[in-house]
Amino acid sequence: MNYGIDHFTIEDLLNIIERPKIAKLNAKAKKQITDSQQNVKKIIASDKTVYGINTGFGPLCDTKISEEETEQLQHNLIISHAVGVGKPISKKLSKIMMVAKIHALSKGFSGVSLELVERLILMVEKDIIPVIPEQGSVGASGDLAPLAHMVLPLLGLGKVWKNDFPVPTKEVLEKYNIEPLILGSKEGLGLINGTQFILAHSILGLQKFEYLLDLADLTAAMSLEAYRGSASPYKKELHEIRPFEGSKKVAARMRKFLKNSENLHAHEFCDRVQDPYSMRCVPQVHGASRNAFEHLKNLAETELNSVTDNPIVISDEEAISGGNFHGQLLAMPLDYATLAAAELGNISDRRSYLLLEGKYGLPKLLIESSGLNSGFMIPQYTTAALVSENKSLCFPASADSIPTSLGQEDHVSMGSISGRKFNQVLGNLENILAVELMFGAQGLEFRRPAKCAKFVEDAYDLIRTKVSKLTNDRLIGEDILAISDLIKERKFTVN
Repeated sequence: MNYGIDHFTIEDLLNIIERPKIAKLNAKAKKQITDSQQNVKKIIASDKTVYGINTGFGPLCDTKISEEETEQLQHNLIISHAVGVGKPISKKLSKIMMVAKIHALSKGFSGVSLELVERLILMVEKDIIPVIPEQGSVGASGDLAPLAHMVLPLLGLGKVWKNDFPVPTKEVLEKYNIEPLILGSKEGLGLINGTQFILAHSILGLQKFEYLLDLADLTAAMSLEAYRGSASPYKKELHEIRPFEGSKKVAARMRKFLKNSENLHAHEFCDRVQDPYSMRCVPQVHGASRNAFEHLKNLAETELNSVTDNPIVISDEEAISGGNFHGQLLAMPLDYATLAAAELGNISDRRSYLLLEGKYGLPKLLIESSGLNSGFMIPQYTTAALVSENKSLCFPASADSIPTSLGQEDHVSMGSISGRKFNQVLGNLENILAVELMFGAQGLEFRRPAKCAKFVEDAYDLIRTKVSKLTNDRLIGEDILAISDLIKERKFTVN
């Protein structure tokens, strides 16, 4: 794969952060970068006034800066913008930001030097990854504060990760005999203008979301087996006359997960007319969430292959001062995806609740000796709490805007908050699905000797390697965590 030349998919980027040396700067990319830097030098020599190249920033855009002061201007830009607060983001997120920034700079519209891009690549390859605080970006002029923290190690400043602990950058650079860089014209601005913080949260969230969408279908199938519900709502004919791609895909998956189930045969001659919505409307609800996933994935991939700094250096005569750094294009679909993830948890909690009611051959609270034992009463409190928390996180951050930079930046996206909330909701969803899986496995104990479809039986067997049938009260919280770990480790076969 070639930085700046090839079209990167999200899967490509995730492969690069695991194996950084698979991505290279080829001769064409190097020429693009070098030509762009030469264009900046020619603009400076022509004495044209161009924002960020020989002017101040934000509300200081009318202040002309001499050629002699350029290096100090770029240095000051980085240290003044590194004002993030809060906990550090994960090392993986920081690495995604760096790879995405390298790819954008390598397209040759940012005016930075080849040396700078090669230094970023070297840092990724040697695992010299910046410590970046999670808060401080408003998502336009890009992710200024997080990206400034990402850049500090280039200057020998800030902190980087070493053995999962933050250490001063100087300590690590000395180990590798690496000298700090001195930034030239436009380089500081090219580095910190951009949407790589928002994009990194999108990419990491999409990776989690894709698996959880698949797992939610399997979880629903297990609950349906335990409930002895009807598979009729998943018939192909029903979804061909309302042909949304997401719902068609979920219905097909449910048919696969329930194929040849002995459990569901028992439903064919019973007097139940139809199941509650959380069992019956899985294709429609899960399908809507899948549609949101696909929307965000398509837009995130477009952003990954875009140039999002400012100004954009078109030629030695033209540098366009525009708004490619504005995060709204990802902020809105991130908010939509956050809602989509939350709804998977919402309907999962309802299925869990149905399994506790003591209907259709299941004991109340899924335990035979309830009264003396609370059984599975309280884990549903946990899912209710998580679902409620997710609902509170669904307020769209992109609906808000607070002017900054003395009004120069008078509309911002707050997309960084959208990205963080998206990943919080996904973390909660892992635990919500863990509870439903625990309930589903317990429910199946009361359906034996009838066998489930293969995918469900495999999931049941996996759960039973960590969590045994509940006959008397015990520390169920540990059971939830054990199943949640299986989810995080992607142990369930979902396809």
